[in-house]
Amino acid sequence: MKIEKLDNKGRGITYHNGLITFVLNALPEEVVELENIHESKKFKTAIPKNISNENPNRVLPKCPYYDKCGGCNLEHITIEYEDEFKENKVKEILTKYASVNTTLKYNKNDKEMFYRNKVTLKIEDYRWGYYNESTHELCEIDKCLIANNAINAFLKNKEIFPIKKGTITIRANYQDELLLIISTDDAITLDETKIASNIVGIILNNKCIYKNNYFYDYIDDMKFKVSYDSFFQVNNFMASNIFKILRNNIRGKNLLDLYCGVGTLGLSLKDNFKNIYGIEKVKNAVEDAKYNAKINNVSNAFYYAGDTAKILDKINQKFDTVIVDPPRSGLNKETIEHIKRINAKTLIYISCDPMTLARDISILSNYNVVKVNVLNMFPRTYHVECVVLLSLKA
Repeated sequence: MKIEKLDNKGRGITYHNGLITFVLNALPEEVVELENIHESKKFKTAIPKNISNENPNRVLPKCPYYDKCGGCNLEHITIEYEDEFKENKVKEILTKYASVNTTLKYNKNDKEMFYRNKVTLKIEDYRWGYYNESTHELCEIDKCLIANNAINAFLKNKEIFPIKKGTITIRANYQDELLLIISTDDAITLDETKIASNIVGIILNNKCIYKNNYFYDYIDDMKFKVSYDSFFQVNNFMASNIFKILRNNIRGKNLLDLYCGVGTLGLSLKDNFKNIYGIEKVKNAVEDAKYNAKINNVSNAFYYAGDTAKILDKINQKFDTVIVDPPRSGLNKETIEHIKRINAKTLIYISCDPMTLARDISILSNYNVVKVNVLNMFPRTYHVECVVLLSLKA
C-alpha cells in the first residue's frame, strides 16, 4: 500500500479495502507491505514491513527500543521534518476545527534528546519500562533517550528497589537531584546505605518515606519549590520560551492564572501586572506557589486551592487577563463558563494538545485568536505545545 500522508499522531495514512488505515512508522510516498492489521468498525491499524520508495526524510532511529516502545514515535524522521510536520499539524487542526487562519510562529528546540525532567515507568515482575504502542505489554528499558541524564543514571541501579508490580515516577531538577514517587502494593524496605546521594526524596503511595517530598528547580532566573504531586513543565528550556512569549505579549492590572500549578506562569509576569491571582485544585501545588512567591520576592501574587467558582466569589475582582494551562484533556464545561462570565479582555490558552485546544477555542466564540506560538517542547514525539493569545470581541 502507498502511504498518502501523516495523521496528527505521526502515523502514515493509507486505505486498505476502502477503510482508512493508520500505519506506524510509515511516511508519505512510501510503499509498504502491511502486517499485524487490526480492524475496528471505523478504521484499521497496521505496522509496515518491507518498505520501498523510502521517504528522503527517513532516518535510522537511535533508540534500541523504538520498534516496541510507544514513546518516541517520530525518531524515524529528521528533526527538520518533525518541525515541519508539527507546524503543519497545528495549522491544519486549528483551521479545520476552529476556523483559525492566523499565521503561526514556530519555536524550534535545539535539544532533541535528554530533555525530559520527569518519566513514569511501569513495573511488572521486577522489570521496568513503558508499555508497547497501544498495548499493555511491557517494553523493558535500561535507558530512555529523551529522559534527563540523571534519570538514566538512576535506572542503572534500579535493583535497590525490588518492586514486583507497580509504577515509579522519577523527577529530576537542575542539580540532577531526584524525587522518586512509587505506587505499589508490595512491601518495601529501604536500605539507605545503597541510596544514591542525589535522591532527595522517596514517596511511597503518597507518603514520604525518605527525606523530602519536594525539591527545587529553576526556569530562567526564577527558583521554584516543586512537590512530588505538583505540575511542573517537563522541559525547562522550552518553558523559558513560554515565559518570554508571555512577558512580551501581555500586561495589565489583574491577572487570573487558572490551573496555576506551583505558580510558574503567573510569577514570571510579576512586573507586568499589578496583582496576580492563581487557582489550583492540588493543595501541595498551591502551598508551593505561595512559597515560590516569597523566595522570588513577589508580593503581588495570591494563590488559592479549591473550587474555582467559590474562590472567584471570594476574590471579587475584575480581571483584564486570564491564563489557562489545562491538562491534555482541555477545559471542562464549568471552566469555560467561568471564562465567559469573567469576560477578560485578553485570554492566554496554553495547550499540549491542538485537538482539544481547537475544540475549546471554537466554544469560546466571544474571543478572536490574535497570535499562535507553537513550541517543540516534546521532540521525537508527536506532542507539541501551543501558546495562543486571544482577545475579547468588541
